[in-house]
Order: sequence, then structure tokens, then C-alpha cells
Amino acid sequence: MTDELPVPPLAELRTRQSAKWRTYPSDVLPLTVAEMDFPLAPPVAAALQQAVARSDTGYALASPDLGKALAGFAGRRWDWDLDPTSVTSVTDVGVGVVELLRVLTRPGDRVVISPPVYPPFFHWAPEAGTELLEVPLTEDYRLDLPALDRAFATQPGVYVLCHPHNPVGRVHSRGELTELVTLAKRHGVVVISDEIHAPLVLPGAEFTPLLTVPGAADVAISLMSASKAWNLAGLKCAAAITASPAMADVVARMAPDIRWRTGHFGVLASIAAFTDSEPWLEQLLSTLVARRALLGELLAEHLPSVRWQPPSATYLAWLDCSAIGPGDTVRDLFLVKGKVALEPGSRFGAPGDGCVRLNFGTSAELLEQAVTGMAAALA
Repeated sequence: MTDELPVPPLAELRTRQSAKWRTYPSDVLPLTVAEMDFPLAPPVAAALQQAVARSDTGYALASPDLGKALAGFAGRRWDWDLDPTSVTSVTDVGVGVVELLRVLTRPGDRVVISPPVYPPFFHWAPEAGTELLEVPLTEDYRLDLPALDRAFATQPGVYVLCHPHNPVGRVHSRGELTELVTLAKRHGVVVISDEIHAPLVLPGAEFTPLLTVPGAADVAISLMSASKAWNLAGLKCAAAITASPAMADVVARMAPDIRWRTGHFGVLASIAAFTDSEPWLEQLLSTLVARRALLGELLAEHLPSVRWQPPSATYLAWLDCSAIGPGDTVRDLFLVKGKVALEPGSRFGAPGDGCVRLNFGTSAELLEQAVTGMAAALA
């Protein structure tokens, strides 16, 4: 294996039919939605090809194989003794959150989130008939634990945690998570932890699964998926994980047909990812470290007014362009004049801070093309 994963030529990437490559005109370079440009991990591709060859395209039966695969991965990766029987398949992380909210809350209850955060966080609570209570991250993008304490004291139904945190790439520390669990237990708040980016914690940072924190089992449910780390979002498979009878009962009370809404290809691909594709993941992480470093060099050279904190996880960079203008204005400028599509901060609950999100899960050549295009837009 080479040190870095290859990326197909731009002309080949543009033949893809996913949202990333079909949303914008053909002269725009899209670095928006969280899809990477790398080819699939060979074991994942083989599992899907073999399923097609045997016309195996029916309904999914995820348990217990998905649970065993995820438990094996969690044990090797994080020394987490995860019970395979505690894993329940769901369509994707978003569907899992909404279905859990429907069990845990009543109409009109409040759900706490911490923006800036993944845009669907703002939609999941209303979909479940609840209201949002926003407790923003601190200025250095950490959980505002005193503010969460005050919010939890108002008796909201649920806190939805993003861990690692998208879009800022923050990996919450064990100490922060321990304090969060203490607050949740004190106020009787259930924590739903979106841990979809957990396999994408970069070297130098350490991921602590929330359910490994003492006391978390009684108040928390985790949602994980192979979709971000192995680029499988379109195949529809995630896992709800519990570690106590009380939280297992919550999952058991989700809609009875939820098991049939998971994609069969998603289950097969996820098992192949968790079981056989760690070497590919290591190569991916090495590649992302190189891209992150390159992005820093390119910004310093071409866009010195842009500030950022290099992320500890994910392939997403949160760029502070406030010296240029508001986030929506900057996004439009880069799109119209630079032919580079980025996500504006307003989508993440940060409308006035001048931030945009950039996806650096691509080749060095395309990343350089993007940053030079952004700089040309300012010129």
C-alpha cells in the first residue's frame, strides 16, 4: 500500500451521481456535503459486488452480524467491551435520533443542542414534535458545561451530543464527557450521542465512546455508523447502542418496523468495513493528516486572513472568514467568482460569524485548485 489513498481524476469524479457531484454546475468544484472522493475500501467493494452477483438485494437482517462486527471494531479501536446484543440497526443516524426522540419526549418538550452543529440537528427535534433549546459551544468550540447545567435544570427531554463535533472537528475529552454525564444524571436528561465520525479521529487525538464513561450507561444511547469513515451514506445503515436495561427498553420501544428500514447493502458494507477494512481506514487517516497539513499551508499562502483550528477529527475544516464578510456572503463569493462550493455557517446555526465549512477529503491537486480559486475570488 502507498502512504496515501488515490483519488480519481476530476473528470471521473464528475461522472458520480451523488448529491455532491450533481448539485452544482460542471465548472464548480464541490467541497460541501460530507462525501469523500476516495475509492471504496476493497473489502467493502467486494462485499457489494458479490451481493449483486448473487442477486442478493432483498430486505436486511442486521442482527446479530452487525453487532458482532461493530463490537469487534470497537474493542480493537477503543478497547470498548461492547455487547453485540446491545446493537440495534437503524436506517441512519438521523432516523435513529428522530425515532429515539419520539420515544423519549412528548410534543412540546425541549431538546438541547450545541451549535454550530451538523444542520439536521435543527430539523430532528421539530420532526419529532419537540422544540429546540440551543446552548452554543464556547468561543474555543468546547462544550459549555455551566450553560448546559443551567439548560438541563429547566428539565428538557433530551440532549443530542455531536461527538466528534461536526463542523468544528472537536473531540470531546473524557473529562468533559464525565462532567456531561454528571449533569445528565443530576437533572434526569437522556443524552443521545451522535458518534458517526468516531472512526475518523486523527492521530494525536483520542476518542472516548460516551458509553465507556462511568454512569453513562444509565442516561445515554450512542449512534454509530460506517457511513462517514467508509463513504457509505447512500446505503443506509447505522447502529443504536445501549449499555443498560433502561436504555435498551427505550430502543425496544422504537417503531416496530424500524429493523426493515435499514438498507441490506448498508448492512453488508458496514460489516465488511468494521471487520476487514481497518488497513484501508489507517491509510485514509494518514491521507487526511497530509491533507489537513496541506490545507494549512495553502491558507497561509493564499488566504492569510482566514483563521481556523485544524480539526482533531473528520475531513471537514471550519474556516473563519469573518475578516472577509458574513458566512453567506463569503460562500456566495467563493461560489460565483471562485467556482468553489462550500457550506455557509448559517446552515450550522452560526449565521453571523463569517464561517464556512470545507471538505478536504479529496486529492492534493483538487484541494490546491480549490484554495487558489477561493483566493482568486477575492482578487
